[in-house]
Amino acid sequence: MAAQKLRITWLGHATFLLRTPGGKTVLTDPWTTDNPACPDSMKKVGPVDLILVSHGHSDHTGDLVSIARSSGAPVVSTYEIGLWLQGKGLQNTAPMAHGGTQQIAGIGVTMVNAIHSSSVMEDGKLVYLGQPAGYVIRFEDGLSAYFAGDTALFGDMRLIGELYKPDMAFLPIGDHFTMGPAEAARAAEMLGVKQVVPMHFGTFPALTGTPARLRELIAKNIQVLELKPGETTE
Repeated sequence: MAAQKLRITWLGHATFLLRTPGGKTVLTDPWTTDNPACPDSMKKVGPVDLILVSHGHSDHTGDLVSIARSSGAPVVSTYEIGLWLQGKGLQNTAPMAHGGTQQIAGIGVTMVNAIHSSSVMEDGKLVYLGQPAGYVIRFEDGLSAYFAGDTALFGDMRLIGELYKPDMAFLPIGDHFTMGPAEAARAAEMLGVKQVVPMHFGTFPALTGTPARLRELIAKNIQVLELKPGETTE
């Protein structure tokens, strides 16, 4: 039987469903219900085996509690987000800190740095949720992917490339709140990846970066896997 390939479905913004070579479903930064980019037919997420959360902003956690509760899937996050979830009655949390690695559902997850912020508004008050993060995900067949979360370009992306050797990277390109296409192109070069999946663009007018601009700026040997919300690629 031929080995399965990683299947990537984009639900808009930074929310992806990853069907791993081992048949697991990984969900990143769950935000579907109020996500204007998410197709109506995909706002209800089915069963998932693992949830990864990069930071606390509502456009990355808007549906985290409901999906975690209904699926029972473990949630990987910073320590502070883990405590916040436990305060809402969720017990299947797997908090960690930057530099650590854990194996969950047969998948290796390493938390790495991101330059951004992390908080959520509740009852009119700002709740601090620790430092933002990115993840290096190592799938069952050895394929590795870097999910950057929301971040600026930073020099240690070169170290991420040297240490973890990701094959592909999910990079924000929208600009304004994260990297734009020029910075993302430089990030891809520093990481040494073969493929880039652009994210966090086009959801709101302020997020002006485009895959077309990224393609103009990125090294010719790096493939840009451009998806429309609701599309799946291998």
